[in-house]
Amino acid sequence: MTPPPFSCPTHSASWRTCRSPAGTAKEPWMPDPELSPPRLSLPGPDLERILRGPSGLGTSGLYFARPEAPEPKPEQAQAQAEGNPIPGLYHHPVPEPDPVRVEEVSGRIKAWALDEVDLYPDDWEDQFDGFSVGRYMVACHPDAPTVDHLMLATRLMVAENAVDDCYCEDHGGSPIGLGGRLLLAHTALDPLHTTEEYEPRWALSLQSDAPRRAYRSAMEYFTREASPSQADRLRHDMARLHMGYLAEGAWAQQDHVPEVWEYLAMRQFNNFRPCPTITDTVGGYELPADLHARPDMQRVIALAGNATTIVNDLYSYTKELAAPGRHLNLPVVIAEREDLSERDAYLKAVEVHNDLMHGFESAAAALAAACPVPSVQRFLRGVAVWVDGNHHWHRTNTYRYSLPDFW
Repeated sequence: MTPPPFSCPTHSASWRTCRSPAGTAKEPWMPDPELSPPRLSLPGPDLERILRGPSGLGTSGLYFARPEAPEPKPEQAQAQAEGNPIPGLYHHPVPEPDPVRVEEVSGRIKAWALDEVDLYPDDWEDQFDGFSVGRYMVACHPDAPTVDHLMLATRLMVAENAVDDCYCEDHGGSPIGLGGRLLLAHTALDPLHTTEEYEPRWALSLQSDAPRRAYRSAMEYFTREASPSQADRLRHDMARLHMGYLAEGAWAQQDHVPEVWEYLAMRQFNNFRPCPTITDTVGGYELPADLHARPDMQRVIALAGNATTIVNDLYSYTKELAAPGRHLNLPVVIAEREDLSERDAYLKAVEVHNDLMHGFESAAAALAAACPVPSVQRFLRGVAVWVDGNHHWHRTNTYRYSLPDFW
């Protein structure tokens, strides 16, 4: 017997109880326009209601996604004034992150980096401080119940950046041999199961460089709080990330500029996806595995990761142009492949970002309407606020980023 459309009881865990409008749940091994349209005609107020969450007496503690930004306190005014949004970029302003939490997270992550994992030499300290990872994570996870929960995301963010910098980018990275380095680093997240003779050598290797030390430690903290399903979800998304690194590294070795669609495919893997996908663990709850695995949920998460990563391409554009060698980012690829000027390519990249954002919000609103399960609703709000917090950090981090003179 086929359940009626939208029959998603509050306590049901099965994704198949959340139905499409036609009452069917298809297995979309290829994109299905009925299940995953690029845009849905949903009223604006309904979209805001879904993403912002409940209102009324007794619900203020749940109201953390996209609230109206309050007037900044005097000590926050300067931080908020730093950095301008990219003209024409579709985004949602957020309040300045809680300065008390920012200070606590910033101090604790630096102590972890220095004392627990020996992450960086003394001459990298300014860069570490300039990254402002405390502000970043507090902005992205305002519903974290404690600083300990925030630290789960913060350690992983720092570890992921250490791997990117040391294996792929600025601090000694190279595409040559990248696959071997990433494979061994991944075993710090997804442990090697081998023989008694060889296991000690593998265990010793986890201390052999800063990225592996950081991965191992961050994952140990994470698995103490996360369920086995949440931990395995993260491992899967980190494998996706590493596959994206490998594709970009292969293109660098070949001096190849991909087609725009190929670049966007690579960026669906080499992107921020591991960060919003852990929003429930950082929030102190769990989105059940079958609900996380729903094709429409996977579309929401993918679009969120894609949009936030193009934000990085746009804000880091001038930084990458000033660095040695050629760095692939969306404006560079569009300029090369579509024979546009730097300015026109950049402005088209802004349009691509905006299309991804609208697609993300439409997909999230459709899923929230189709499956009104509390954990689904909260997870969607958490992903939405992560998207907004990510933009806020990029916009305000003038230590790292500046805009091109295209307007």
